[in-house]
Amino acid sequence: MAQAMRRQPSSQSISLFSTDGKPHPLQDTLLAVTLVLGAVAFVTAFFHNLHLLSSWTGLIGILTGAYGQFISVTTRERFALIIGLGASAIGFFLGMAHGGLFGGWLG
Repeated sequence: MAQAMRRQPSSQSISLFSTDGKPHPLQDTLLAVTLVLGAVAFVTAFFHNLHLLSSWTGLIGILTGAYGQFISVTTRERFALIIGLGASAIGFFLGMAHGGLFGGWLG
């Protein structure tokens, strides 16, 4: 456990998303997209007439978040992806309860 007590060099930059000091542009992009889609799905899910928007953004947010979890590298990415996935899932399920993905357009 000696490595746990070792101080990090001060020249190493501290990043919000990557804790290993390497850039992860694809993972950071998926993280941002999942968080935005989750926020949109969560907020619009509380309005019955916006069920199309909440269900579709929730579904896309779930898919991008799941792929982001699959390729994520750091714990910070996984933590934020779970927040976005949860918001997307709540928005998706409430959107489905209010009218679904197609809202009566099919049949």
